[in-house]
Amino acid sequence: MSGTTLQGEPSVRTEVVHVVRGEVDQAPPVGHGRGDSAFTAPALDLDRLVWPRTEPGPAFDVPSAEIVDLLVETGEALKADREGLLAEALDRMVRISPLPAEVLERAYAVLWRSFQRTNLHAQIDHELGGADVLDGWREVRLPEGRIAATRAFPPRLVHIIAGNAPGVAAMSVVRGALTKGVNLLKLPSNDLFTATAILRTMASVAPGHPVVRSFSAVYWRGGDESVESVLFRPQFFDKLVAWGGESTIRGALKYVGPGFELVSFDPKTSISVIGREAFASEETLRQAVEAAAADATFFNQQACVASRFQFVEGAEQDADRYAELLCERLGVAREFSSADGPRVAGDLREEIDVLRSLAPEYRVWGTYDGRGLVIRSPEPVDFHPDGKIVNVVPVATLTGAVTHAGVATQTVGVYPDTRKPELRDALACAGVQRVVSLGRAGGMPPGLSHDGFYPLQRLMRWVNDE
Repeated sequence: MSGTTLQGEPSVRTEVVHVVRGEVDQAPPVGHGRGDSAFTAPALDLDRLVWPRTEPGPAFDVPSAEIVDLLVETGEALKADREGLLAEALDRMVRISPLPAEVLERAYAVLWRSFQRTNLHAQIDHELGGADVLDGWREVRLPEGRIAATRAFPPRLVHIIAGNAPGVAAMSVVRGALTKGVNLLKLPSNDLFTATAILRTMASVAPGHPVVRSFSAVYWRGGDESVESVLFRPQFFDKLVAWGGESTIRGALKYVGPGFELVSFDPKTSISVIGREAFASEETLRQAVEAAAADATFFNQQACVASRFQFVEGAEQDADRYAELLCERLGVAREFSSADGPRVAGDLREEIDVLRSLAPEYRVWGTYDGRGLVIRSPEPVDFHPDGKIVNVVPVATLTGAVTHAGVATQTVGVYPDTRKPELRDALACAGVQRVVSLGRAGGMPPGLSHDGFYPLQRLMRWVNDE
């Protein structure tokens, strides 16, 4: 096999590093993009991006305890960044990412958290039931008394990772390593540097280790059939692990067939529901608003977990009090958000200007400067709030808010916690995947389900000995 990607003719190019089977690729560079978005990356040798099925992958027989130790050491190395690999990646990320430099800096500073030992064991124990099924065959007793065995066998995975938050790359590397499988990561155009910085750091910790040799991370233009029609085949890989928007997922679906499965982290939106208890006092209202603002601004609202629609139990005047305070708190810097976000795009401004003219049925707080904007409306607006825009909708009861949740709703933040039990079954029935305390939408605790399934369990190839 052979293949290359499209070449551009930009005058200034950022250099993108590829990692192939655990080593920095030295292939000659080719150009991509134009103008300010131009970069170079090594030419692809598709033969080197697959592992033959005639032999096991490098880490297939490595004990899971050894893999955990390696990941923990990698986390410590990321934290110290003695070789400056993360600093180099961050410097280049600032040039291409829609996220502000300060948010990227804080996100990079905590990448090591994904590699903590307790987090790794939580994934193995909660998602797979223990390391025994990774390291060998787990005996199970069948109903008729026969003894069988099952194993979570190492898979061959292609990952199309998202670039809206650097943590996605860390999560993908951790999950890929824990499976013991072979992993090809496609670098997204809005994060060309995080995954390779992590893999290079791992290689510096344990050069030539089987887990290190099990990873490649390269760029090609999404949808490039000259690459994807060759790689996305069952003779090379078992599963396509795809993050991203609708076009990414639909593009991946055309390659799915017998022996080649799609594991999809679909595009999602998230909401908040705020009970009338928030209005018990000025203090409780401010607590609820602060928690809701944190959820709405996670990665400046670029992440799926970020709340865009917030349903307030109460009268219109209650929703207005809440909305006014919320707008003030959207323009505050937090660990994973900046005070100033992207300016509101022109098409959204036109939509919102129309709503401003419809007062008092609609009310709008804030401006288009990126510090936050809140729209109070009788029903959810029919456009996608983005860039620190929140739509507040008054509802008579929180159960009425459930009708606005669906299969595309990932996370629902609830205030107060005591209201969660009355809502969670109905929310789950509507299609929601996470119900959290308001203010806790950001991040996902290791070992719990993600988008409605256990990722490690789904990534493995489950094989029976009967």
